[in-house]
Amino acid sequence: MILKVKTVLISQPKPADLEKSAYADLINKHNLKMDFTKFFSVTGLTSSEFRQHRINLGDYNGVVFTSRNAIDNYFRLAKELRFEVPDTMKYFCTSDQTAYYLQKYIQFRKRKIFYGDQSYSSLIPLMRKHKDIKLLLPCNNAPNKLLYSALSENNINFKEAVFYKNTFADLSTIKLEEYDMLVFFSPHGIHSMMHNFPKYKQGTQLIAIYGKSTMEAADEYKLKAHVTAPTQTSPSMTMAIDEFISSGKKK
Repeated sequence: MILKVKTVLISQPKPADLEKSAYADLINKHNLKMDFTKFFSVTGLTSSEFRQHRINLGDYNGVVFTSRNAIDNYFRLAKELRFEVPDTMKYFCTSDQTAYYLQKYIQFRKRKIFYGDQSYSSLIPLMRKHKDIKLLLPCNNAPNKLLYSALSENNINFKEAVFYKNTFADLSTIKLEEYDMLVFFSPHGIHSMMHNFPKYKQGTQLIAIYGKSTMEAADEYKLKAHVTAPTQTSPSMTMAIDEFISSGKKK
């Protein structure tokens, strides 16, 4: 049975120009009440804070990126620390979207940029092809147990380093029960909700998930995803929600 969707909570900031976004089309097409709330904030470490960890960027010939935040803060700190990232550096990204974002900082070359299918396990075969690789994993202050376990269990030579901090937003003013659907785009959004609402029970509430790492976080809390993206028919979240609601109306 497809449940009706009238109210939706997006765990991201409201687009600067909502009327010109894909969300506006979705709202108008299905007469939705849609709210936007940033579930967490990202703050980069200062160069002095990073130095306290005694990590030398030049000791590593590969970098693992799981998000755009990781990329931005890696290259920001490299510049502040006056470390010139060599052209020989290899990059391992969890998804093609993250990999292509690297073009903001470097020239995209397939021989040094590798990406998985959004799951952590998909990175392992790529890394194994480079036996002499010594990887740096720019991360936040919340340990990514699933990723660390996958790398450690497969004897991947890596070192995690905090480059930025994720801070859970205060969601105490939100009444989750008022929404038919909750939409998440990152594991941190899931963790923030469960931090703010430790007694949360999903019940019949619909949950939409973008990306495999976000799905892994949902699985950790035994949350059921009714809408997932990207898929072959719905590469974006708005398209996936539209497909879900439209399929319900046809029944």
